Order: sequence, then C-alpha cells, then structure tokens
Amino acid sequence: MPPPKARGMTGKSSFIDPSVQEYVVAQTVHEDALQRELREETSHRSNAIMQIGPDQAAFMQLLAHTIGARRYLEVGVFTGYSALAMALALPPDGRIVACDVSEEYTAVARRYWQRAGVADKIDLRLAPALETLEQLVAAHAEPFDMAFIDADKENVGNYFEACLKLVRSGGLILVDNVLWSGAVANPAVNDADTCALRALAFKAANDDRVEVALVPMCDGILIARKR
Repeated sequence: MPPPKARGMTGKSSFIDPSVQEYVVAQTVHEDALQRELREETSHRSNAIMQIGPDQAAFMQLLAHTIGARRYLEVGVFTGYSALAMALALPPDGRIVACDVSEEYTAVARRYWQRAGVADKIDLRLAPALETLEQLVAAHAEPFDMAFIDADKENVGNYFEACLKLVRSGGLILVDNVLWSGAVANPAVNDADTCALRALAFKAANDDRVEVALVPMCDGILIARKR
C-alpha cells in the first residue's frame, strides 16, 4: 500500500490543488453543523484519511436526491460521516443498512446519529461485511437504491458483486478510493490493495451489467449504474 499523502481536514485529493479544493468546499458545499463537527472530531485521529471529504458527501447526497433514493447500503462506516450525510439526505421513511466491524469507531458514529435525530434510520450491523451482505442476499432483502463501498480494498471486488445482487435496476453503486493516491496508474506498484482496485475498475468498465464513470473527486469514486 502506498503511503497516504498529507492532506488537510478539507482537502482529500492528491490530484487537485488544495486552494481549488478549498474553493469548491467554500463555494458549493452546504454542510450540516453536526456533519462538520463530526468531520472536525475525526480529523484529529491518526487515520482520519479514511473519512470522505465534505464535497464527496454533498455529491453523494445529490445523487441520492436525483434517483429518489430511499434505501441505502454502506460497506465501511468508520466514524459515521458518510452515513450521517446520507441519513440527512434520505426521506423520513428512508433506511440505511451500515456494515462495519469496529465498536470503537462506530461508537462515535452512533453518538452523532443520535444527536442528529437519524439513528432510527440506520441499522448498524457489526460483523464482517461479506457475512452481512450474504445474509441480506439470502434473506431476499428489499432492493437498495444506492450502495457505497469504502472498506478493505482486497475485498472490493467481492463487495461489488454482493452489492450488484442487492441494488435495484437503475440503482447506483459507488466505490471509494479507486485512484488510491495515484498508485493505480503506477505500474511499479503491485501490492494487493492496488491490484484489487485496478481489477475492479477494469472489470466494471467491461461489465455489461452496469454503466460506469470514474470521477476524480477526493481519492477517486467509481460510479456504477445497474442496468
């Protein structure tokens, strides 16, 4: 895994000038006060790089509104910023299934979800995500409108396949970190995480089940629309 490049609390991209990132956030992102508070709290952690940026959260909220999302699936919660943003974007009857393995990180998430009044929208399942996804498939869960994959990278292809079974036709699957600080474009970097992300991008781009776009926002977002 390549070492992450230094980034500030707002700037999450290695590809965009920090001043441009600051401009985008300042001019176009209307962040809920609790979202900002959670983002700031998380920024003091040594692994804060795992949190998505406010511009990405706003983009995901816009996508949810555009497709009329009511059911959202999240693979990888961390301290809950993305799930909070999506819970605020979903309608009152919206529901989230959120998959993670960390009691420590999701305890922070639960605290903010409660304060925001959206905890009743979020079904947090603490178990290996592939187990949770398999259970949802086996239970013939109501299809999801949108899924977001932001967990361990070696399993990204498995998460993608499971989400394809769970998302409705016309629904969206978003995969985070697909540019991996530029490592995916460097043929000299061939660790397991980088190779898994390269493989997913190639597979999705050539998969008749989806239509895709790769957006160079933050650390790269692969967007797949299920046909």
